[in-house]
Amino acid sequence: MNTKEILSGLEKRHPGEAEYMQAVQEVLESIEEIYDQNPQFESAGIIERLIEPDRIITFKVPWMDDEGNVQVNLAYRVQFNNALGPYKGGLRFHPSVNLSILKFLGFEQIFKNALTTLPLGGAKGGSDFNPKGKSRNEIMRFCQAFMLELWNNIGPETDVPAGDIGVGGQEIGFLYGMYKKLAREHSGVLTGKGLNWGGSLIRPEATGYGVVYFAKEMLATRGESLDGKTIAVSGFGNVAWGAVKKATELGAKVVSLSGPDGYIHDPRGIQGEKIDYMLELRATNEDIVEPYAHEFDGVDFVPGKHPWEIKADVALPCATQNELNAEDAKHLIDNGCLGVCEGANMPSTPEAIEAFQEHGLLFSPGKASNAGGVATSGLEMSQNALKMNWTAREVDDRLHQIMQDIHHACMKYGKQNDGYIDYVKGANVAGFLKVAYAMLDQGII
Repeated sequence: MNTKEILSGLEKRHPGEAEYMQAVQEVLESIEEIYDQNPQFESAGIIERLIEPDRIITFKVPWMDDEGNVQVNLAYRVQFNNALGPYKGGLRFHPSVNLSILKFLGFEQIFKNALTTLPLGGAKGGSDFNPKGKSRNEIMRFCQAFMLELWNNIGPETDVPAGDIGVGGQEIGFLYGMYKKLAREHSGVLTGKGLNWGGSLIRPEATGYGVVYFAKEMLATRGESLDGKTIAVSGFGNVAWGAVKKATELGAKVVSLSGPDGYIHDPRGIQGEKIDYMLELRATNEDIVEPYAHEFDGVDFVPGKHPWEIKADVALPCATQNELNAEDAKHLIDNGCLGVCEGANMPSTPEAIEAFQEHGLLFSPGKASNAGGVATSGLEMSQNALKMNWTAREVDDRLHQIMQDIHHACMKYGKQNDGYIDYVKGANVAGFLKVAYAMLDQGII
């Protein structure tokens, strides 16, 4: 496989899509060796077919604000690959949403979903609509207008969206309500639903839980455990919330959270009522973490920075893409960090990943360690299909097993001759092989 030639061609067809190119490059460089060992992949054009979405649905969303003014947003659904099952991936409502970001997220989703071993394809979607500062009625009108355009391109056996940044339980409810009215069916077409109408227990916490379960497995390869470890976490959304809950439950001490305004450092640890306060903080719609420092004694707020300068045994970046750069990586390395386990999608820059691996740190890419969210969405789909609900313990046990299985797959394909585990390579190869063989079996379509 000529990786440079493929990337050059992709750049010419899709100029300026930096995030998308970054995601594709990481995968191609990881799988080059296994790809060249299997000439049937090249003859079937697997890579050329895999790096381009099956289709991209682009549409405008006109809606009316509370003052009676008509607003117009852009929206997308990128259906990337369905070799393993119906398209599956979240919807993101945020001003930063553009096609490059959604294609990067959709491409990553292919491999993440494959790693779960559940029958799920990869997709992503969203809009540049910003729910922050909007009234409940404005959000409802937007979601209804959004679904009015998308509904006939999705379905429980076709494409099953979920939530992402800016799309929580409220938005999923409004989206589902409109879908149900248009399709005249009550089905598992969306995940992240309310618990009283088809949702799964622990779904909001699931991504964070999965990240911690994966970190636990990583540390065990070095004879370490989470008990007594100090953990730095970025973000303060659902992923960070779940990670703080599970890490604390397993005996670790989480000492940071972050937002667009900066980060807080709580040396005593985020536990008990402080975890509950995270929910209150997010409910304010302010999107800032500074109030945490005013709410609790002994907490410092550092404006405009990320928490990676804090001395910590484990780092869990749970905010957004490319939030952890080479300088941040140097801080973590110099402070004796044992490992970095990604909770967000591609939060570490390529330079940061290279530094972690060069210094022998444990490092897990998001497509492996943050797969707990989509895995639990898949479990929600199963419960919907069976018309039944599992207990929180049943869901958590299944999630824990899935994360252990993903870790095992990463070790199988990522363990180097010197014993170091390249989790990036392991995750990419394991996910790629599952999808590639399915594509071979199904012919050129």
